[in-house]
Amino acid sequence: MSRWRLRAVLLGPAMAWWLVFLLVPVGLVLAYSVMQRGQFGGVVPALSIDNYVRALDPLYVGVFLGSLRMAAIATVVALLIGYPTAYFIATRPRRWRTPLLIIVILPFWTSFLIRTYAWVVILNREGLINRSLLDAGIIGEPLPLLNNEFSIILGLVYIYLPLMILPLYASLERINPELREASTDLGASPLRTFLTVTLPLSSTGIVAGAIFVFVPSLGNFIVPELLGGGRFPMIGNLIQGQFLRARDWPFGAALAAGLIAITIGLLLLQAWLLMRERRRDAGATADA
Repeated sequence: MSRWRLRAVLLGPAMAWWLVFLLVPVGLVLAYSVMQRGQFGGVVPALSIDNYVRALDPLYVGVFLGSLRMAAIATVVALLIGYPTAYFIATRPRRWRTPLLIIVILPFWTSFLIRTYAWVVILNREGLINRSLLDAGIIGEPLPLLNNEFSIILGLVYIYLPLMILPLYASLERINPELREASTDLGASPLRTFLTVTLPLSSTGIVAGAIFVFVPSLGNFIVPELLGGGRFPMIGNLIQGQFLRARDWPFGAALAAGLIAITIGLLLLQAWLLMRERRRDAGATADA
């Protein structure tokens, strides 16, 4: 069997999966986005850009910008929590790393909805947090912890934090400990060693983790609905509403096309940063 035929056989299943479950759905979304809604729902194959013009309405732009802001905040908070956690795991003895990683991914073994509803129980006025603070005499009345942006961001961070920790761990675990030791031997403080050695070498993991948290947070509609009480809709809620309630598939597809464009842009950024890092490593190896 020739080399090209062998490659085709090995890559065939993955390429077929990519074609059927990625390219075809994305193509359908883009095609629907330039069509029109029928009188009683459905799609009328009449080409038009009215859906994209409608998406620029200040109402939808405001929801989109609000979604970007909450997703960005959730990503930053996840990074601030996930980086120390990943660093701690990566610097433990090898026999402890696997159990610690299992603890990180353990929430994924539970239903997404159950985990989200658990936060409803914890954050409501009669929930665990308010009841504990009231019993301790710290507060005089329940805190408004639910049905606001705080609860949405908290839910997004909790749901997607493992997606930040895992790529950070993979990036930090590959760093040669001798590089940090050399920096310390040359007189650098722990902070300077972190800023000049550890942080730059883990930049790929930071970017990957940020993308893995930001993109699903931006399109999430369950957390804003349950923890936000529907008072702070995100772009995912708009898309869901257009497809399931308004039955305006073309406009929903136009909104979804915006998310697709953002996702592709972020993935291209990640690929560019990865290629730059590989060139830098190749250059360093050649100089050595």
